[in-house]
Amino acid sequence: MKVIIRDDSKAGSLWAARRIADRIREKAARTNAPFVLGLCTGSTPIETYAELIRMVRDGEVSFKNVITFNMDEYVGLPVTHPESYHSFMHRYLFDGLDIPAENIHILNGEAPDLEAECAAYEQAIVDASGFDLFLGGVGEDGHIAFNEPFSSLESRTRVVTLTEDTRRVNSRFFGGDMNLVPRQALSVGVATVLGSREVVILVFGSKKARALKDAVEGPMSHYCTLSGLQAHNDGIIVCDESAVGELKVSSYRYFKAVEEAENL
Repeated sequence: MKVIIRDDSKAGSLWAARRIADRIREKAARTNAPFVLGLCTGSTPIETYAELIRMVRDGEVSFKNVITFNMDEYVGLPVTHPESYHSFMHRYLFDGLDIPAENIHILNGEAPDLEAECAAYEQAIVDASGFDLFLGGVGEDGHIAFNEPFSSLESRTRVVTLTEDTRRVNSRFFGGDMNLVPRQALSVGVATVLGSREVVILVFGSKKARALKDAVEGPMSHYCTLSGLQAHNDGIIVCDESAVGELKVSSYRYFKAVEEAENL
């Protein structure tokens, strides 16, 4: 696991966007196979998405041969609802890219058979040859996607029940009314994310400091599903100075020193 520390969320977001663009270009230079990208929602990736849109607009990268799969979607929320993840992704990313519509995959929270929808989604990822890179965020309790604390680290795409804490945090998108936040969601599993050839997790702000500490310095445990990244060969956490407040000084210095050495 690598931890990239930047001064603020803007700098961290730009780092992540450049990483994604670099990986897309690198694969395009050596093969005609599509680049398979996992994506997240929420406020955390918005600046990264804005930079990717700028890069496409300025001709620095193309998404014409990129296939995307999103992490999750609420159960029972129409795709046209302004807070559905379908709406979010088109609003903040897809409408600004040159990506073909057929290359976009998002779970259907209104599917008549939710378990079948999850199984088909997991198979579609396999059929696409797995993720080249998965971009994610983390919850205040250390969860990735909607894999709440005590989710199995071997979990795959499935129906999940959201905790009260998660629904309370997400209520900011629903006018502050937690009763409007769906109680269930469809979510890729921890193993689905960690099966990616590269994983980049964005961790910004002091509210995420405990999650970062648990993920980096704590044991690998289903209590903090982000901690599963410890076993990944190419797992990267990109954080800002506000998020590192609970790390040991020795840990902070180690990660800064490693990055400095690699950039020599």
